[in-house]
Amino acid sequence: MLKNCAAILLALVVGLGAPAAQPTPSASAPKVLRAFLSTGETGLDPAVASDIASLSLLENLFDPLLRYDYLARPVKLQANTLAAMPTVEDNGLSYTFQLRQDVYFTDDAAFKGARRQVTAQDYVYSLKRLYDPALKSPWSFLLEGKIVGDDALKARFGYDNEIAGLRAVDKFTLRIRLNAADPNFLFYLAIPATGVVAREVVEAYGAQVGNHPVGTGPFRIGTWKRSDQISLLANRDFRPMLFQGRRLPLVDRVDVKIMEEYQSRVLGFLNGEFDFLEQLPESMKEMVLTDDARPTLKPELARKGLVLSPFPVLQTYYMWMNMEDPLIGGYGKDKVALRRAIALSYDSAEDIARMKKGLALRAETPLPPNVLGYDPAYRSPVRYDPALANALLDRYGYRKGRGGWRTLPDGKPLTLMMHTEPSMVGRLRDELWRKNLNAIGLNVTFKSDKKTEIIKASRLGKVMMFETNWVADFPDGDNFYQLLYGPNKAGPNYARFNLPAYNQRYERTRAMGDTPERTRLYDEMAQLIHAYTPWVLLTHPISADLQQPWLRNYTRHPVELTNWRYLDVAAHTPR
Repeated sequence: MLKNCAAILLALVVGLGAPAAQPTPSASAPKVLRAFLSTGETGLDPAVASDIASLSLLENLFDPLLRYDYLARPVKLQANTLAAMPTVEDNGLSYTFQLRQDVYFTDDAAFKGARRQVTAQDYVYSLKRLYDPALKSPWSFLLEGKIVGDDALKARFGYDNEIAGLRAVDKFTLRIRLNAADPNFLFYLAIPATGVVAREVVEAYGAQVGNHPVGTGPFRIGTWKRSDQISLLANRDFRPMLFQGRRLPLVDRVDVKIMEEYQSRVLGFLNGEFDFLEQLPESMKEMVLTDDARPTLKPELARKGLVLSPFPVLQTYYMWMNMEDPLIGGYGKDKVALRRAIALSYDSAEDIARMKKGLALRAETPLPPNVLGYDPAYRSPVRYDPALANALLDRYGYRKGRGGWRTLPDGKPLTLMMHTEPSMVGRLRDELWRKNLNAIGLNVTFKSDKKTEIIKASRLGKVMMFETNWVADFPDGDNFYQLLYGPNKAGPNYARFNLPAYNQRYERTRAMGDTPERTRLYDEMAQLIHAYTPWVLLTHPISADLQQPWLRNYTRHPVELTNWRYLDVAAHTPR
């Protein structure tokens, strides 16, 4: 039925003729890049925001010290607001950053008419914000306990309290000293959370600062209709930064729409309303791609000049289970057996074929390929085996009662509650999980809500189980294995997993580079995940990206969420 619907929709789109023409740029007509985000933003404060939509916008509004070279593969960091890459001394314990002197915040009333230059003290202030207990920053784990003297700041917070290891040596020189060498430290300084903000702006707007973003990036906020549409205007005071000999950004405006429905995104792209589409939704692949072993664009779309770019995403899909939930959580053998049975019921082959349309890899560990620490030889001991799942549940007292549904060992009813998103793909995921769990006698109900609301409830420990995904903040295994580190359970550790054997190994790996010893410890941590099953590991997607024929310079970066500053639009003549 779904396949027939896709064919009908494609016929309707093709019947409309060529995609809507991108307006021809001229001296008087601004160049406009048209993009979408799949969920609404929550706020534009770098220290607070953690959802993909908000981070995508923050990348273009605020500046961390470093960013990634757009075209370098493997990925490579480069100076952003620095005159050069930092000086590293004392065996990786001391970093000195020399700032450029042409970095300015965009105009705002908080500056009282003055042009506000960025200084080293601004970065000291911005990094301190990650420690502010009032903000409850989800990014505090990046720095806490790592900078010399930050324990005093954590014990008694104050923006005017000094940290021995975080100092502005002079107006444009920042020095950071670490308690222990951290091979990933520079990666932390290339994410939106460590972008520079002005203290007077934060103090002027207080709790509403996330609604008044004032940054130094290539764009500034234009119009903003919350969780609907946003326009970013080129910051023409942006410091000189060149790409292929041209000054960034290359377009005058980015119009961003919030499009939560998968079908609306694809139809909008095919009608020419968007210049590119990243990660073609699984449920719409039959509408756009052939059924070949290596899918290609349908001929009628290829003739229109559309371009398909498969891209291996640094991303892992997993279904986490709350280890503190009274029904499904805990470390006793009976609870472990229940979670293990759920993992054994997951049919990865059907998921990849039906949901991902072949564009995915089975996840053996939390690490996707191309992330430092990935072990291509490791294989998960947990495979699809409903017979073993049934035997395990029988052995630990989850007997079948009325209607064939299993009960708890004490005879009380057992009903799982899985949160889900109100979308077509969300409903298809529900169907697959219902089928898998019902096959081993487990009754499951689904509670639908927006992902942003589910994440908020997850941080409070109020969600039993939820299928989600993690996109790499930086290309190292630490960024994935920290998701199950016990002290992070108030942040990204939504499973609230807290196992000493895991925590101890994770703490050892944090001081290591990409070495065979660290890979061995990662494999041991993966074994503990499989043993206690706080997660059901699902897939690593291969993104089917699409672009319009008039889009220029489009390349997907493995880590950064957007490439808007590098994109250009050319004149387009309807065919």
